Amino acid sequence: MARVQKLKVYRTVAGFYDAYVAAPSQKAALAAWGSDRDLFARGIAEQVTDPALMAEPLASPGTVVKHSRGTTAEQIAALPEQRAPAASRDTDADADPKPTAKPQAKPKPKPRPKRDELDAAEDALTSLQADFDRKKKDLVEREAALARDRRALEQARSSSIEAAENALRGQKQAYEEAVRRWRASQE
Repeated sequence: MARVQKLKVYRTVAGFYDAYVAAPSQKAALAAWGSDRDLFARGIAEQVTDPALMAEPLASPGTVVKHSRGTTAEQIAALPEQRAPAASRDTDADADPKPTAKPQAKPKPKPRPKRDELDAAEDALTSLQADFDRKKKDLVEREAALARDRRALEQARSSSIEAAENALRGQKQAYEEAVRRWRASQE
């Protein structure tokens, strides 16, 4: 029998709304809100224990339920007062300027992806191409050397065969002459 996890209700601020979600853990609540930051550690999210606020999220676990944080008039009244811009520095020199809202820290940019594997693959390809080019050059040089050896062999063969054929013709003529003289002496 599967064990049912106990659901808790969590709340975070989402603009002019409070976003509630019933989830088994803070991690599941962050996933439901679509946040990749720990809003609980920053104090932006919290667990809700008020039964009146827990009823609707518990009716649909894992679904984000939004409630307005007051009427429009209440939200406008909660805005900080805006001061009129100073006419000149000389007239407002004694006034102590109120600091406006703290500038929010920019999130750190994600680091650039590393090229180590890409560089290794490019180096491997370059090395293979250089190796094949070197082997091809060696084959071309060997083919040229073999072609020279073949031409030299054919020239040597041609002159050797020609000399052997001349010697054969000479021996044949000498033999036929000797046979003719022998027959003439037999008659």
